[in-house]
Amino acid sequence: MIPVSVMVTGSGTVSVKIKGRFGVNHPSEFSSPIRPVVSWNITRRCNLKCLHCYISAGDADENELTTEEAMNLVEQFSELKVPLILFTGGEPLMRGDLIKLAHYARDKGIRIALSTNGTLITREMASKLAEAGFSYIGVSLDSINSEFHDKFRGVGGAFAKTILGIRNAIDAGLDVGLRFTLTSMNINEVSSYIEFALSLGVRRITFYHLSASGRAQRLSRDWWYTPSQYVKFMNDLIKYAKDYSGKIEIETTLGSFDGVYIALKLAKNKEELDNYLRFVESTGGCGRKIISIYPNGDVYPCQFIDFIKLGNVREKRLADILMESNLDLFVNTEKYLKGPRCSACQFKKYCKGGDRARAYYLTGDVYGDDPLCPIPSIINNPQD
Repeated sequence: MIPVSVMVTGSGTVSVKIKGRFGVNHPSEFSSPIRPVVSWNITRRCNLKCLHCYISAGDADENELTTEEAMNLVEQFSELKVPLILFTGGEPLMRGDLIKLAHYARDKGIRIALSTNGTLITREMASKLAEAGFSYIGVSLDSINSEFHDKFRGVGGAFAKTILGIRNAIDAGLDVGLRFTLTSMNINEVSSYIEFALSLGVRRITFYHLSASGRAQRLSRDWWYTPSQYVKFMNDLIKYAKDYSGKIEIETTLGSFDGVYIALKLAKNKEELDNYLRFVESTGGCGRKIISIYPNGDVYPCQFIDFIKLGNVREKRLADILMESNLDLFVNTEKYLKGPRCSACQFKKYCKGGDRARAYYLTGDVYGDDPLCPIPSIINNPQD
């Protein structure tokens, strides 16, 4: 996760409220490899059919953890002093015991957040989420064009229901943010999207670089943006981070090279550049500051790395899984990179080679290049 607003202006909204104040000269210590944020995919069930879904959600997993097993896992999170649980899916609101699990986690002193498509957030559900103590509700909205959003999410009418869900959540007093998956088809509407987000009253936008896990493997290569599209996108983000500092927070994820771009754009000298780059390295990523637990209890370095299984919580306690797992590929990725671009990159220590899921699924090698990284092209062909 690259906190664009924090890098550019030193201020944030939701992230500061959850993590406390942090910045380029004082990186966050909110989580760590042995005390990670947990992205908990509590169900595979989903009412949408998103073209890019990393977990290929739809029907329920027959081996889904029971309520009793899930509550036991919350107790393990508490013992590990996990700082935050991100309840996700599938669509987490389709699991009937979500609110019960949320209350239990809050009773144990764990912060909780929700990742949802927003279509099921009725006024009644929004009230329950607020009562349960959710720190943040992240809602997926991939365009202000309803036709595109509905096509990308696979179900007609999804856009209207999502907007209603966002408004219901805000009316209930919840901190709400938007999650936007970047593709070549929608990256050029970022400026209008940010203005629309402000009009809704949301507090944060997280831009997700398109990964390659799950159903995203079926997408043709014309869904991937070009380096020139990327440059405009990043310049827009920097501008809006400055213009709306303190009003709305901008972040990106699955593209650690964004931090490198910002560092190169903003640093006035080598000392500043080094500070920015060290901050980028501190922001974490798969297996460094976050792990994922799938509906059947399988543990992965993050929700997009579904090809390296660390263990299963039915077979072993989570603390033991974390202690015994070799996460060096993610902690010190730069030592393992073999792709010609990433292995030779001067910034590999800081960005860790971008997204290993894209490298694995698009090149066939987890140690290969992240094909989406535009930094070498930008350095060789500088643009304003």
